[in-house]
Amino acid sequence: MHATAQWQDLIAENLTSSQISGGRKREISFSDIQAGMNASASGSAACYIPTATTVTNFRPGELHVSSNPMDFALEGPGFFTVQLPDGETAYTRGGEFELNSRGQLVTNEGYMVMGNAGPLQANPNSAAPITISATGEVSQGSQQMGKLKLVEFNNPGLLTMIGAQDFQSDNPAAISMPATSTRVRQGFLEAANTSPTTEMSGMVTAMRMFEANQKVMQAASDRLSRTITELGGTS
Repeated sequence: MHATAQWQDLIAENLTSSQISGGRKREISFSDIQAGMNASASGSAACYIPTATTVTNFRPGELHVSSNPMDFALEGPGFFTVQLPDGETAYTRGGEFELNSRGQLVTNEGYMVMGNAGPLQANPNSAAPITISATGEVSQGSQQMGKLKLVEFNNPGLLTMIGAQDFQSDNPAAISMPATSTRVRQGFLEAANTSPTTEMSGMVTAMRMFEANQKVMQAASDRLSRTITELGGTS
């Protein structure tokens, strides 16, 4: 019941992230045990509760044309590099960018978008449009602002999710490298790789499994109650 409750919580998170650009689906798997028992090192059997493990699915989402030239999408396995308010580095697939009041390129959450030489700075007094090449060079009119810091990881599954579309690299085994197989598309957004229809179907399944386990527990409780009553009434 605890595992299926976790499953329902995860589906709720996936439904929320399905509306966020670059959102990534979370998946759950359950430990495989035999008859609810686990043999200890001494050979005796002990009660064992199945565990649930969650992982992030990094399958790319579909790219959709956007009417906003400040929207960007990534083709390939890479990530944009951003700076969090506390100065820490994070990585995202969400490409809804804008210029803040100081002319810095930021995400829709206000995180600064990083270039190879630091935050990307535009001229806030210029009306020239922002353009980005397929390889990440950012320009304002004819003036180059720098190049996006695009990175790829040897194993994205080791990244820590800190939001529906943002990740941090806390695991030393998650090695980042300059992106070589990723291209930038201006005027596009990457949809979340979560299907609301699939998630709703999973929610129904999870609820039915929860209810089935609840009925089993209730039946066992009723049987134990009857046993105690009958034994207690034996002379």
